[in-house]
Amino acid sequence: MKQQNRIPGGGNVDRARPITFTFNGKRYTGFQGDTLASALLANDVHFVARSFKYHRPRGIVSAGPEEPNAIVQLEDGPHTVPNAKATEIELYEGLAARSVNAYPTLEKDRMAFNQRIGRLLPAGFYYKTFMWPRSFWPRYERRIRDAAGLGTSPAARDPSRYDKRFAHCDVLIVGGGVAGLSAALAAARSGARIILVDDQPAPGGFLLSSPRAIGEQSSAAWIARACQQLAASTSVTILNRSTAFGYHDHNLVTVTQRLHDHLPLDRRIGTRELLWKIRARRVVLATGAHERPIVFGNNDLPGIMLASAVSSYIHRYGVLPGRNVVVFCNNDEGYRTACALAAVGAAVSVVDPRKPGHGALFEAARQARVAMYNDSVVVAASGDKRVSSVKVRRHAGSGKGDEVVLRCDLVAVSGGLSPTIHLFSQSGGKARWDEALSCFVPGAGGQGAQSVGAANGTFALAAAMAEGEAAGRAAANACGFEPPGQQPDNVVDAGQGMPLLPLWRVTDDVTASRGPKQFVDFQNDVTTADIMLAVREGFESVEHVKRYTALGFGTDQGKLGNINGMGILAGLLGKPIADVGTTTFRPNYTPVTFGAFAGRDLDLHHEPVRKTCLHDWHAEHGAVFEDVGVWKRPWYYPRHGEDMHAAVARECLAVRRSVALLDASTLGKIDIQGPDAVKLLNWVYTNDWSKLAVGRARYGLMLNENGMIFDDGVTVRLGEEHFLMTTTTGNAATVMNWLELWLQTEWPDMRVRLTSVTDHWCTIAVPGPRSRAVLRKVCDDIDFDNAAFPFMSYREGTVAGVSARVMRISFSGELAYEVNVPADYGRAVWEALMAAGAEHGIVPYGTEALHVLRAEKGFIIVGQDTDGSMTPADMGMGAMVSRNKECLGKRSLTRMDTAGEGRRQYVGLLTEDAALVLPEGSQVLPADGPGHAAGHGFKSAGHVTSSYFSPILQRSIALAMLRNGSNMKGQTVMVGLANGTHVAAKVGDTVFFDKEGLRQNVE
Repeated sequence: MKQQNRIPGGGNVDRARPITFTFNGKRYTGFQGDTLASALLANDVHFVARSFKYHRPRGIVSAGPEEPNAIVQLEDGPHTVPNAKATEIELYEGLAARSVNAYPTLEKDRMAFNQRIGRLLPAGFYYKTFMWPRSFWPRYERRIRDAAGLGTSPAARDPSRYDKRFAHCDVLIVGGGVAGLSAALAAARSGARIILVDDQPAPGGFLLSSPRAIGEQSSAAWIARACQQLAASTSVTILNRSTAFGYHDHNLVTVTQRLHDHLPLDRRIGTRELLWKIRARRVVLATGAHERPIVFGNNDLPGIMLASAVSSYIHRYGVLPGRNVVVFCNNDEGYRTACALAAVGAAVSVVDPRKPGHGALFEAARQARVAMYNDSVVVAASGDKRVSSVKVRRHAGSGKGDEVVLRCDLVAVSGGLSPTIHLFSQSGGKARWDEALSCFVPGAGGQGAQSVGAANGTFALAAAMAEGEAAGRAAANACGFEPPGQQPDNVVDAGQGMPLLPLWRVTDDVTASRGPKQFVDFQNDVTTADIMLAVREGFESVEHVKRYTALGFGTDQGKLGNINGMGILAGLLGKPIADVGTTTFRPNYTPVTFGAFAGRDLDLHHEPVRKTCLHDWHAEHGAVFEDVGVWKRPWYYPRHGEDMHAAVARECLAVRRSVALLDASTLGKIDIQGPDAVKLLNWVYTNDWSKLAVGRARYGLMLNENGMIFDDGVTVRLGEEHFLMTTTTGNAATVMNWLELWLQTEWPDMRVRLTSVTDHWCTIAVPGPRSRAVLRKVCDDIDFDNAAFPFMSYREGTVAGVSARVMRISFSGELAYEVNVPADYGRAVWEALMAAGAEHGIVPYGTEALHVLRAEKGFIIVGQDTDGSMTPADMGMGAMVSRNKECLGKRSLTRMDTAGEGRRQYVGLLTEDAALVLPEGSQVLPADGPGHAAGHGFKSAGHVTSSYFSPILQRSIALAMLRNGSNMKGQTVMVGLANGTHVAAKVGDTVFFDKEGLRQNVE
């Protein structure tokens, strides 16, 4: 297929290497060196996308990472990439891309209907429109998500490999344009270690898109010489196709390097992307600048592009995007584009709000017979799926006689340059508004970084080169290196010309409100009218306006629209732009794939599977496992024909009526030794440990600094200066780190040492009325009589011939023991216990039965019944906070909020329908819940934290956090269900079975 817009012989593409690709199912050809965007334009494809909200036709706007419109879904299946920018996608053989946010096709998009009702869809419309009736919100949400959005996340696993790399250097230079190359050349001459990062396939920056003469050579020759000199230096590393997307503390810059994205799918072998974490002594930011558009009516039509992008497509890719062109500019760079267009045969008109000018570029345009419309502005564009004409008006005029319509198939817009200060701002630097340049430039720096060239507001070529050279020398000097002097290249700029005339939008109240839409942020369909509405509704902070209108959201992060939006906002507020300020520049500068962050930390490398020493036995006996933290724990043990509920009921009844075994080896175990062991326990637990006798155990509650329950567990005193602490399974490592943090930072003088021994011991819980009889059969050197071995104590002996620590503690409310033996002997002891209990019908039970049993007794599970916002008093455990000592978090319990009225408290719930098990997480409604909720919404009074069917009680039980729950016992509340119905439940005590605790203290 003929590429009808390809300029004969122009550009840097390799015309000897044609490439075939498809877009929206149609086949096209391009050349090696094209981007998807340049290849589409070469084939005269301008209409490539639909807008986010209104589904208006959209075309290619830019030639780089600032592209807001040309967002595509690249490839299919496991190789698919959502929200890829056509301007950044290097063309490769077989590439397949399609438009997003368009169904069933781009041309026949059903949601294009939104254009007709655009006036009903202003900023924030969904906040006001879809709140009634409340129960309809799920339906609304689905429709809104169908109507808006961009790409589709991959459903299949990404087959690519991603890696990470750490690097250190003396000088890191971000940006391979003229300023960055000059800085690299200067620093490299000193012998300093240099890393040059550039997001393009090859360095050169804007010189690739706007060739200039440097001395007696072309810019292409100068770039080639610079790259050759840098490549010859052993101290220089050049990272092409690499984007520095984050600048962090201590000069840490994160970079993603794309190694394979330019290759056909069948040639992508090895690492696809490399995530660099580069620590530099000095950083030079040569990140360039983005050209910004000017806001006018229908300025989003396909065929309306940035002037710099048009120059780029002409010079770099040999593509002429249009043949009858209007250049709308408020600065001299528009005339450079006009000259480039005229040189390749386009008919060009320049619309400039400034008076007729002077300077080399203006004169060059005049000599190229470019039509001049000075002191004029483009009011609005017209067209369907591509611009066809623009209405031009005298800048100071208002009458019909001042207007003229220019026919065109391309509009090149230049509203000035905005330095790319994202990384500078992330480094802690403060942006400064420059009135002369009408843009934000780097102000006070935050770290050892210097901005140069266009990134510093230095747009002239000679000045940018000189600034880069000086910055490179200064950075090397700061690192202790002395670069030799170098004769600067002789660069002749085109001349100063006329200063830029700030113009954010074509001011016309009719155009802004009732005329064609004026788009400020193309990607999010934010218009001038949206910003005006935000101001009318009281939003004045630029951050608030951003969130109300979505200005600067999305993948382009406001690279094109933010400055115009700030200028418009400043005008509406009657403030200088400097007072309005900027939004926050957060990483990532451009989208980064999740794969780059994950690297090889996947599956077992991300979160290893931990198994107890009894895992194989459980698997051999049919256990169904669940993940608890990183552990595989038996969930339940179904027998033939049993479902989960039947198996759990059988296991629970075995504990209540006879005896059973539980693998509790996953409980965290921390060995604590030293003269100050008691002192440590007193600080980290709420209760007092000073008088705990050797051989006794105590339940402890641990708080964080905010007074909220952090963990719990039983700790046993093995000796005068020796304790064994147990923690919850999921918090074992967290508690260990927590204790070490305090010991190493706040209490380094404490004479105490901690050792994690979780893996050292196999812990077997033996609960049930027959547990004592079973243990007596395998242990003859421990007296299990109640007087000799009371509740909450421990003894040492041998179980099945293995040295063991046996604790009498219970999480089921039954007579129970925990047998701890070295892990290597765990299976032998477990099998001995199973054999000893065979005559009593002993069974193993899993975590689900464990939860049911503890819920019957009202015992809490940290992380399930608590969520980091519950105090001991909330859980009915206030008596566990000792009045005679301090502990971590105790002072926070006296705060107005934590000690005030109206907090949620731990209660039990019994449904009227004994068979109905409430879904965990269900909201508890106020007393007038259902009616109140249906009419005007409601404020939840609490939520269900745990809910089960109790086999021993033959009814459902639930535990909940309920506002003022302690005072509501005996009352009935309503609980909302997922289907929109409500059920009644009676509030009561958290203990449903054996309230007196007789079974665990049985003689």
